[in-house]
Amino acid sequence: MRSGSEEPVPLHEEFIYCCGAATHVLKCGPWKDLSKDESKNLPRLLFMIIPGNPGLAGYYRTFIQALYCGLNQQYPVWVVSHAGHCKPPSGMEMIEDTDIKELEDVFGLNGQVEHKLNFLKKNVSKDIKLVLIAHSIGCYITLEMMKRASELQVLRSVLLFPTIERMAQSPQGKLMTPLLCKLRYALYMPVFLLSFLPEGVKASLVRFALRGMKTCDEASITTSINLFSVDCIANILYMASQEMMKVVERDSTTIKQNLKKLIFYYGTGDSWCPQHYYDEIKMDFPDGDIRLCEKGLRHAFVLDASKEMAAMITDWLQDDLTKL
Repeated sequence: MRSGSEEPVPLHEEFIYCCGAATHVLKCGPWKDLSKDESKNLPRLLFMIIPGNPGLAGYYRTFIQALYCGLNQQYPVWVVSHAGHCKPPSGMEMIEDTDIKELEDVFGLNGQVEHKLNFLKKNVSKDIKLVLIAHSIGCYITLEMMKRASELQVLRSVLLFPTIERMAQSPQGKLMTPLLCKLRYALYMPVFLLSFLPEGVKASLVRFALRGMKTCDEASITTSINLFSVDCIANILYMASQEMMKVVERDSTTIKQNLKKLIFYYGTGDSWCPQHYYDEIKMDFPDGDIRLCEKGLRHAFVLDASKEMAAMITDWLQDDLTKL
């Protein structure tokens, strides 16, 4: 499945309003518009990435390029940011200036689910099949999408490091819940002050924060500069606080109904979804495609293992794609 070319793949970048909120979309491949039903040149399949939190599309730049090449450049690969997680370009506000209130609480967890469904409805023909590749809280969002919109033609959903249950009880959740639910407003002032720093200084601070990694994706450095925006941080932390409160019980009903379409990939040292979560779901769904990472990849794989993850996914999906 893999292309031998190591040349960078050009990306089409858009900032749009979806559900009235600023949204960053990265599109890999020559297809920029998949909404025209009458077109005979539409691909049969779209790979759509549902990000974790922070839900910044830029973190997945290298990942979608590697995935696109691994698929022999045959299918579009798109990533859609979470509503309000991106810093809009100059002249664009975080919230659309309109009298129409498209969605209540678009920055909350439920709003982010409806945000993705709305994006698909407005931007992708209903005849195009979907491979949904979700990361972290994006896995919860994906299961909700499949539950709420059974008409979606989902060929496969790949759930990477899935935070789909007991987030507040996880090791990282126990540490972060008090901060996210009670103290997050205290973080706004430091971020506001840091936002005035020159871009070069911000990049240096990000490099310092990620200094422990042997290799770090350069796209992660530039994308992380968004985190110096108070508006972005406020929306990111607000969504995270809702994750701690709302992602409690695993939705086993939806999983059972869609089991043949799902691939789960758990980490061995993941403090957001520890290994015993894997053991339990494996026991509950012995016939499911539920895998445990043998490569030691971190939960935030986009920081240093995007190409490795993309190569694995193309291998997993070979049989599905040959049957198209």
